[in-house]
This record gives sequence, structure tokens and C-alpha cells, in this order.
Amino acid sequence: MADRLPPLTALRAFEAAARYLSFAKAADELAVTPAALSYQIKNLEEHLGAPLFRRLNRAVELTEAGRTLLPEVSGGFDALRRGWRNTQRLMDTSTLVITAGPAFTAKWLAPRLYSFAQAHPDIDLRFAASLKVMDFERDEVDIAIRFGLGTDEGLFSEPLYEGWLTPMMRPDVAERIKAPENLLKETLIHDDSLSFLSNPPNWERWFEAEGVAHGILKGPRFSQADHALDLALEGAGVVLGRSSISLNLLRTGALVAPFELALTADAMFRLVCPLGHETRPAIAQFREWVHGEVARDKPLEVGHRFVHIG
Repeated sequence: MADRLPPLTALRAFEAAARYLSFAKAADELAVTPAALSYQIKNLEEHLGAPLFRRLNRAVELTEAGRTLLPEVSGGFDALRRGWRNTQRLMDTSTLVITAGPAFTAKWLAPRLYSFAQAHPDIDLRFAASLKVMDFERDEVDIAIRFGLGTDEGLFSEPLYEGWLTPMMRPDVAERIKAPENLLKETLIHDDSLSFLSNPPNWERWFEAEGVAHGILKGPRFSQADHALDLALEGAGVVLGRSSISLNLLRTGALVAPFELALTADAMFRLVCPLGHETRPAIAQFREWVHGEVARDKPLEVGHRFVHIG
């Protein structure tokens, strides 16, 4: 049996006809006449030595040979399309698609982007804010900022930011809080976004680290960190705030963090991209900028006493 492949145009005609189970619809998609498409498929069947379709009165159906061939041909065309798109993206130095969590995107990235845009006016930044771990090829993403305990096997991955948590509140709320135990009289806002960790940093851990006895800690609970932070911004209580989304608010004074004790955990933020892409000019420039922004936040850690919750 000869291994010589048939013409690509014939395989393309077969794939479209098998997908629609209609020569007319396949011909319309490929912008050819039904007669031309039928001719391509007939040549393919002659090349194979077996029919791929059963021609019925008003429809067609796949033969066993057609059903066997279809998934491999479809997969081959999918691979070709992915390869072509990836090569186009590689050549595109003007667009950078970044994915990060919604809270991190809104509270940390977005307020700072003007500085990157000013320094790199030739790069068009696009963001996909999602908690889903996106696939670089399928979702056409260039670089990801991921948080958690992942190992990112087979990808380029570098640490970005560990982060910490400490009580945060509006300045007017802070005026009546002089000691850690005073917090027990306030509405405690619970951020459950780190509950996926085996030993998550939370209000219970913070009070224990401070040596403050407590009973059941009530208060509103949020699965999204930025929602918990927004309630504290309204003056409705005190949140054990995550530094990753609150540093801009602490810098401007919208929120204050009056206590030294801050908790850290094993999970951290990482910069991730396909292996070998880390040196692409746009990605390298973004990496340099984002690490610079993290370094700019370091002074806000001064005065805190860190306790690791592992």
C-alpha cells in the first residue's frame, strides 16, 4: 500500500463534507461549486481505493473508511490552524495578550498600566481577566499571571510576588481601633478566596498569631477578594486584606493597615508563558516592567512583622 498522501485540497473537501454531511454546505464553506467538491472527493476515494461516503437520495453518510479517516484529518487541520496562528502571533510584535485573575487585573494591573503604555506606545495590551487557567495556544494568550501552588511544567515560569494579609480599614474606622482585641468589636469581613489552601490565612489565624483569644468570628463572607475589599472601602467593617489587590489603596491612604502582624502563605503569583517565548521583545519588556512595579511596592512592607501560615 502506497504511503503517498493525497492532495491537501481533496482532504480539505472531505473534512468539510464529513462535518456537514452535505456536499452543498461544504462547497459553500469552501467557496467552490458542488460539482468541484464532488470531483475532489471522488479523486480522494480513488486515491484510497475505497468509498468514503454513501450517496443517498438527499443526503450522504460516512462509510467505515470515512469514519476512520475523519478524526485524523480534522485533527491535522486543527494542528495546521494552530501552528499558523501561533506563527502569526510570534511575528506580531505590537500585540500582547495577558491573562490574570479579575481582582488582580482590576486592583493591581489596571491602575498602573498608564506607565507601561507611556513607555511602550507601540505595544497594544489586551487582557483576559479570568480565574480559569487559560491555554496559551487554544486561548491565544501570550503571558499569564497565575496565583497558587502550581508547578507550570513545560512552561517558562518565574516568581513574581508572594503577597501578605493584614487588617485593613478606612482611616475613620482605624481611629477607634487602638489594639488587636478592639477588632473583635468591629464587623469582620471575611475573604474566602484563599480557602483552596490546606491551611488558609484568615481571621482565626491572625488573632491566634497575635495571641488574642476569640470565639466564633462572624461577619460577611466573600469568595472574591476584591468584593471583600470594596466593602471595607465603604467603611462597613475591617477586612483581612490581601496586599496584591490593596497596595494602591494603601499608597493613596484610602485604606490603612495599622497593625504590624501580617500573614504569608505558600501560594504566590508567578509570571508564566510558553517556554522560549520569555525573550520575545514585547514579553521581555512586560516582564521587566511588572517586576519593577513589584519592587516599587516593597517600601509598603516596611514596619510589618510577617508570620508564615503553611
